[in-house]
Amino acid sequence: MKFMTVLLSALSAPRSGGSARAVVRLLAILVASVLVFSVGFQVLMEVEGQDHSWASAVYWTVVTMTTLGFGDIVFESDLGRIYSVVVLLAGALLILVLLPFTFIQLVYLPFRAAAQEARAPRRLPDDVSGHVLVTGRSPMEELLMHRAAIAGVPYALIVEDVDEAVSLHDAGYDVLVGRLDDPETYRAGRAEHAALIVTARSDQANTNVAFTVREVTGASTVVATATSPDSMDVLELAGADRVVQLGQLLGEGFARRILAPTARSSVISSFSDLVIAETSAAGTELVGRTLGELDLRARFGVSVIGRWDRGALELAKPGSVVEETSILLLAGTADALAAYDAAYAPDEADLDNDGLVVILGGGRVGRATATALEEAGTPYRIVETDRERVAHLEHAVVGDAADREVLREAGIDRAAAVVITTHDDDTNVYLTLYCRKLRPDIEILGRVDSDRNLSTMHRAGADLALSYASTGAIEAWNARRADTTLLLAEGLVVFRVPTPQELVGRRLDRSGLAESIGCHVVGFAQDGVCTTDLDGTTELPSDADLILIGDTAAEERFLSRYVAPAERSWWDRLRGTLPGR
Repeated sequence: MKFMTVLLSALSAPRSGGSARAVVRLLAILVASVLVFSVGFQVLMEVEGQDHSWASAVYWTVVTMTTLGFGDIVFESDLGRIYSVVVLLAGALLILVLLPFTFIQLVYLPFRAAAQEARAPRRLPDDVSGHVLVTGRSPMEELLMHRAAIAGVPYALIVEDVDEAVSLHDAGYDVLVGRLDDPETYRAGRAEHAALIVTARSDQANTNVAFTVREVTGASTVVATATSPDSMDVLELAGADRVVQLGQLLGEGFARRILAPTARSSVISSFSDLVIAETSAAGTELVGRTLGELDLRARFGVSVIGRWDRGALELAKPGSVVEETSILLLAGTADALAAYDAAYAPDEADLDNDGLVVILGGGRVGRATATALEEAGTPYRIVETDRERVAHLEHAVVGDAADREVLREAGIDRAAAVVITTHDDDTNVYLTLYCRKLRPDIEILGRVDSDRNLSTMHRAGADLALSYASTGAIEAWNARRADTTLLLAEGLVVFRVPTPQELVGRRLDRSGLAESIGCHVVGFAQDGVCTTDLDGTTELPSDADLILIGDTAAEERFLSRYVAPAERSWWDRLRGTLPGR
């Protein structure tokens, strides 16, 4: 039935005049050939003394031309037999050309075009709302589309070329065909009902997209990336609600995540009253003791969510032993974290270093990290081979970061932390390994551009790795619903969702979230109050938001099981019109 729907649509589609004229010409040639060969048949039959009607003449001609050759009417002379061969060859040639051409022009090509149109629609269904529109396939946008898919949020990738759209559809993308600078594209994409429109192209292209969207609607949230700081004002004037400088964002993220030298808790983010922070255990009384022995929740009201060790996170267990290299992930109120710091953070006068941070790479990320550290009063040295890039920075060392003397000039021997920010993953892995060998005790933060290099960075010795893609995707996603997701590190997130109806009233130790899903509940927010004092007997409340931690696979399992809508998406409905489905 679906096949016939597409077929009828294809046959009813308008065809080009050239193709129609070619088909008419071929049909005329075929009819003329039948008439001419029928006349020849009658002439030769009279020569042989046979008498046949004109109907028989046409019958013999068609049967011979189609190579059926029933043999009920035959020539007896050699001339007649030669004529039969000529008619047969001419008929075979005409039919081999005519029938395939007619089928291709009248059936196959329209059917293929209709099928492509079904796979690459130019308009979203009228009932689609709360969706995400994306204008490209940058790594950031790829992760954003994946996040939307696992959360059950409809999305559409706008593609200008139909063939590319079909190819992307076959690769699993939900696509919409249209020009990015055409307001009709966004009307067809129901931009006025969209929750989020994201563009991460060039600054000029992003400006055009934002301006074009604002011609259609002022309701949706538009997020655009900016490479140049000078473009931020232009993008905002064009209509972007949030302008993201990925380099600036990543640099500030690195600066915020540096724990050395004081080992005080470093705030990552907060959900209502719940504050998520990290702290280094190095040099404290925590080292060598288990989390159960420390009982930080009872003493300070601070919950230990997990323990980092060289990029690997172990969720908190009473028997987990705190090592010298451990970084504890804490959750609690600001007052509770202050009480923890008063008990365990060493005085700066007792430290063996001055908190110097060495930054390797003076690109956008490196310079943003340096600026953030300078504003926080943290000493730094930035190493860069291109003098012009760091000419405006006071604490710059020009040279190759792979040169030990250059690193020593930058202060690697006394530094508390090193941040590796080049745009090449191979170089970053190399420098991470090099710095770890030079300073086994130093804190190392590194940048990755490709997910496949994340584990390599950690094996090389990085304590933390961040990327443009993940940082930007989380920033854009949170623009849809304020601060629902927090990126702790590549592949690890804290996310906030309303309590699923299926879990309401269940005790934490019987919810199965940790065992079957791999998520750990760190608190819940209800009526503006955030509760973090949880144990196995705590029942999950209704009308509250759960705050969970897990890797991206665990988040996907949770969202797929408890959050994704039961109804089919707009793409599922459109796919139902495709042949074979």
